[in-house]
Amino acid sequence: MAKITMSHILVALFVVLVSMEAALVMGAGSGNGNGNGNGNGNGNTASGNDKEADDTAVAHYDELTPLESGEERGFCKAKGACYYKTLVCPSECPQRKPKKNKKHKGCFINCGSKCEVTCKYRKANCNGYGSLCYDPRFVGGDGVMFYFHGAKGGNFAIVSDKNLQINAHFIGTRPAGRTRDFTWVQALAVMFDTHTLVIAAKRVSKWDDKVDSLMVKWDGEAVTIPADGDAEWRTNGEDTEVIVERTDDTNYVRVTVAGLLEMDIKVRPIGEEENRVHNYQLPADDTFAHLETQFRFSNLSDLVEGVLGKTYRPGYVSPVKVGVPMPMMGGEDKYQTSSLFSPLCKVCRFQGQPELAATGRVAQY
Repeated sequence: MAKITMSHILVALFVVLVSMEAALVMGAGSGNGNGNGNGNGNGNTASGNDKEADDTAVAHYDELTPLESGEERGFCKAKGACYYKTLVCPSECPQRKPKKNKKHKGCFINCGSKCEVTCKYRKANCNGYGSLCYDPRFVGGDGVMFYFHGAKGGNFAIVSDKNLQINAHFIGTRPAGRTRDFTWVQALAVMFDTHTLVIAAKRVSKWDDKVDSLMVKWDGEAVTIPADGDAEWRTNGEDTEVIVERTDDTNYVRVTVAGLLEMDIKVRPIGEEENRVHNYQLPADDTFAHLETQFRFSNLSDLVEGVLGKTYRPGYVSPVKVGVPMPMMGGEDKYQTSSLFSPLCKVCRFQGQPELAATGRVAQY
């Protein structure tokens, strides 16, 4: 009799385990919406291979038909905590990409180790991991904040890896009596395979929030991002899909390069009050429009280089002085490139196309 009872118990346990595996994981809608990208640390809490696998697993899911109530769903296919589970967006953010109001939070489906759905604004968080904002202030993959001033009119490798190069073009000014330039990032060039994607802020003499001051170029050709419908542009027939989508009516986009990175970008000016407080002494006919960006990377190598890229190395220890008002990161000579489109610097690692000196030029200061 005892044997029969034990068999029944084992069968019951097996049924319960199978049921749990097939259960729906419903979103609680408790995401804080800050989009920090905390999953992109430098690997100090896990091995580089484990982190790379989890980064890949995050978006490894099939889109299912939404529920009748409108919540979108994803069926996770990456082996791990979420394998063969269905994640359902919460009612607070039922769509991964809100279409009728780009200012709403979107649903973020995470099929990685967290196995969750959260509501996030799809905009750059300048205090989040992988951010590049202001008079260039970075927050590295290690979570450490630092400044890298570069030089007015200079170009610097922000990320350089075997299959990815991201350069930044700096604009700036040096008022009388200053020993260094005030600088901001005006343009980014993302190079991979044989392609170059450029995101840049236009030169603006008088700022208007309702006017789009963003410029996008794909392999040297200007790209128009629709304002209606899906409000996105994407490549056709390429091995690596690229998507540029608006996350507000003007001056905000999210850029996705499949398998490599995601960027949330905002174009903003230097306002009159900001100019006065910091004594930038900017000319009256130039608002110095520039980019605020937050990066999220996938599949970076352990030897990644660049002003920001190196902070994602496993075991990386920042050399900056933590605790001071403006911790400075040097190395301009190591990361400077000859142009926005050059993958060559003293420590650069990119193995893709040669310098695109005559392609896709951006109006620069």
